[in-house]
Amino acid sequence: MNLEIKVPDIGDFKNVEIIEVLIKEGDQIKKNDPILTLESDKSSVEVPSPFDGKISSIKVKVGDKVSKGSLIATLSNGDSSKIKDNKSILPETEKIIQEAEKILKKIDPEKKIIKEELKQNFETKVEYKKFTNYSFEENSISDVDPQETIEWIESLNSVVERDGPKRANYLLGKLINQAYISGSNLPYNQKTPYINTIPREMEVKSPGDQVLENKIRSLIRWNAACMVVRANKKLPELGGHIATFASAATLYDVGFNHFWKAQNEKNLGDLIYFQGHCAPGIYARSFLEGRITTKQLENFRQEVDGEGLSSYPHPWLMPNYWQFPTVSMGLGPIMAIYQARFMKYLQNRSLIEDQNRKVWVFLGDGEMDEPESTGAISLASRERLDNLVFVINCNLQRLDGPVRGNGKIIQEMEGLFRGAGWNVIKVIWGSYWDSLLEKDKTGLLMKRMEECVDGEYQAFKAKGGAYVRSHFFGKYPELRDLVSNMTDDDIWKLNRGGHDPHKVYAAYHAAQNHKGAPTVILAKTIKGYGMGKSGESINTTHQQKKLDVNDMYYFRDRFNIPITDRQVENLEFYKPDEKSEEIQYIKERRKQLGGFIPTRKTKTKALKTPATEIFESSYLDSGDRELSTTMVLVSILTKILRDKEYSSRLVPIIPDEARTFGMEGFFQKIGIYAHEGQKYEPVDSEQLSSYREDKSGQVLEEGITEAGAMSSWIAAGTSYSNHNIEMIPIYLFYSMFGFQRIGDFAWAAGDAQCRGFLIGATSGRTTLAGEGLQHQDGHSLVMASTIPNCVSYDPTFSYELAVIFEDGLKRMHEKQENVFYYITTLNENYKHPAMPKGAKKEDILKGMYLFKEINNKGKTKVQLLGSGAILNEVIKAAEILSSDFGIDSDIWSVTSFNELRKDAIEVERKNLLNPDKKPEKTYIEKCFEKRTGPFIAATDYIRTLSEGIRNYVPGTYVTLGTDGFGRSDTRKNLRKFFEVNKEFIVYSTLSTLVKEQKIASKVATDAMKKYNIDPKKPIPTKL
Repeated sequence: MNLEIKVPDIGDFKNVEIIEVLIKEGDQIKKNDPILTLESDKSSVEVPSPFDGKISSIKVKVGDKVSKGSLIATLSNGDSSKIKDNKSILPETEKIIQEAEKILKKIDPEKKIIKEELKQNFETKVEYKKFTNYSFEENSISDVDPQETIEWIESLNSVVERDGPKRANYLLGKLINQAYISGSNLPYNQKTPYINTIPREMEVKSPGDQVLENKIRSLIRWNAACMVVRANKKLPELGGHIATFASAATLYDVGFNHFWKAQNEKNLGDLIYFQGHCAPGIYARSFLEGRITTKQLENFRQEVDGEGLSSYPHPWLMPNYWQFPTVSMGLGPIMAIYQARFMKYLQNRSLIEDQNRKVWVFLGDGEMDEPESTGAISLASRERLDNLVFVINCNLQRLDGPVRGNGKIIQEMEGLFRGAGWNVIKVIWGSYWDSLLEKDKTGLLMKRMEECVDGEYQAFKAKGGAYVRSHFFGKYPELRDLVSNMTDDDIWKLNRGGHDPHKVYAAYHAAQNHKGAPTVILAKTIKGYGMGKSGESINTTHQQKKLDVNDMYYFRDRFNIPITDRQVENLEFYKPDEKSEEIQYIKERRKQLGGFIPTRKTKTKALKTPATEIFESSYLDSGDRELSTTMVLVSILTKILRDKEYSSRLVPIIPDEARTFGMEGFFQKIGIYAHEGQKYEPVDSEQLSSYREDKSGQVLEEGITEAGAMSSWIAAGTSYSNHNIEMIPIYLFYSMFGFQRIGDFAWAAGDAQCRGFLIGATSGRTTLAGEGLQHQDGHSLVMASTIPNCVSYDPTFSYELAVIFEDGLKRMHEKQENVFYYITTLNENYKHPAMPKGAKKEDILKGMYLFKEINNKGKTKVQLLGSGAILNEVIKAAEILSSDFGIDSDIWSVTSFNELRKDAIEVERKNLLNPDKKPEKTYIEKCFEKRTGPFIAATDYIRTLSEGIRNYVPGTYVTLGTDGFGRSDTRKNLRKFFEVNKEFIVYSTLSTLVKEQKIASKVATDAMKKYNIDPKKPIPTKL
């Protein structure tokens, strides 16, 4: 059967140019194989074959312009059976119908109620009591008919007993909906009573040896405290934190002993985001395991000599130990959410196995005030990230005082997370409260628990048992009687849930087995637990780095540390004999869970860089075609996606700007990742670049969230370490909303040794044109220069970009260097020359090369430096200087002022440290050797960028840049305003030559008049 292949619906585009023909006569092709590439003024897109067959004739060639319906080729032996019938039901629609039919089959024809399937998820089972004194509503309405209330409660209890809690929840939901329909304005409430979520009778018991685990936990507490106190006794400036880990020790201990799987040959392991301030406790455990030495503990926060420990989790400083930098408040939670989502992404794309791994995230209640901490929690529930567990240590205190002195942070967090769709588990009260709650037949104890605010709870633990008896139980005579047979010490021992290993284990077990949603555990603890009067539950505890000898005696006695007074006074670390039951137990528990944590993997199987041919096509002259460097990048990515060995590793990340960057062709080619697939027919389904979501999709379309997209990029860029697979994340964003918006994330990425590409698209203050002040980037490259392992470039031409991108792939993913690339690209279309014959790839990568020499034997010669969009202005200026003023020039394309500066600083330092040796020359000096100045540099960025190399330029150096706020206008007008257009470059060169007495001053003043340059115009920074 002979078939015709025609150009499909390409949207609003007409007469679009063909830039590649990917087939030849005689080729056997399959459906969806790319057959040609079209390019408009802002994007390029591949056209796939609609069916299988053999190419019998090709009707187009490169350079032809086509529109919808244009004939491309004919097929012989074609199979049209897979062509979509527009009148048939779409697959997405058919899937919805099938799902509906499945549900209808479950409907009980008598009751018309959908039967619910059994699930494995943890459910709260509540023992219902006829409480008469307990009211949970914050603004309680008086009970006008108590007897009716009791009848309703009894009816509900009978439903629970007969049909179970799910049926009761169903009926309650129906009642609430009916109340709304009837006009009742019900208050929305996502909070439950201020008690543990898991009732005692439903707690899963820990299989561990509680006596041994308590001993081990106490030793870890002691060594962690000694570590900080010793360091500050020796050098008070070092600082450190004791109180946070003191409150969280049990939360970590239970996880280490029973839940957290390590990465090994058989399992990729769980990922643990440790709270930064708890680092001393993690080191102390590793000390008992034999992974950290006494000398390292003694050198806590003294790491310059290479024998100490970093203050917080920093993979850059301890690359075989820490996995995630977490101490910049708020970054850990959002990075962990996107890490859990990326794990699902890899699983759904069949790149890694589903091994029931978890991402555990430890946070403080004070940290939850950071916008990033809660900004992505709805994504976690929307994506059904049941591989994610937040553990929020609610010790009720931040650095200066209570987190919510006038409220309850646990209740607030519960409402927030439950409202976002999370599974919430509250661990508020320890086991010593169980008997009191059991004895409370009226609900008055729960009422009192609800009444107290966190400021009071903090005081209860700071002031002793007698104070609690008087101020907590003493409010109501019935509660006073409830504890009448308890001593003040007994009351003091009423523990909080986060310090009770039984309660914590039950919560972790429930979280581990929950399906369909992420889990947050809200654990109530005491900040500075065990620190005595110097730190326990007092406002100054966070700053407490020094404990006197009496405090340490108290600490030893409270936790039964088997050491002498002299050892306490010397702040000696304690580690039992290697054959002791404590050491044997701690090692056996980790052996059962696959190995030690934290441990960071530094290498995985490398990726060989794609064939050079993919990049070489960008070395050629573009002819009459005008295109932006953003389009060049998309073209390179499109070609890489044809490489079957390499394509699956690309992770394009886009914050809702694919069409801006000309990447909409990726929607159909590789799909947009969606964990549920696509449940709808997209409105543009008939078009070539329709919006296609797929469970195995490759594009991460993040929506309008730079912080979220950057977190995805970090997850993908550290995949080699966390998932044992090298991935290549490419995050394209408006360059203004890159480093300026997510600078802290970029710093964390450097710390995490992330590998990947950040693409600052639409870069340059004058290049973006009409968008104005908030969008126009003139400083992202300056910000990039602050990160030591960020390699940044500002290319102008297609061959420069191709050379840089290929080098990035080779360095990061073949040689596995721990660097990441920031490359600016433009949205300005212009013609691209072929790579000059004398240009070397290594020079482009070093940051500067000679683009062109203009030698007409003029009066004098200058050196002109340009980068990015402004290099074209520099080239035009050079031509004017030659034709109108008889001045020759060398034109230098500066691909990276930052790389030039790095080289110069390194060489300068080497010469400084070797005064007896012949000084080496910087790369800049080598370039300008035997060339005369002055030197004029112009960029689309603030002058700080080009000023970075001033000390190394051998002559008068003048910089032009775009200092000041951006504004809306045309590129031409903006470049005139910021004084970086070709006319101002010409004038600046002439004025500099006047100062060097190489030309007459009249030449410069005449040029000023000719180009309408106003000497009285204010500097752009002051307008």
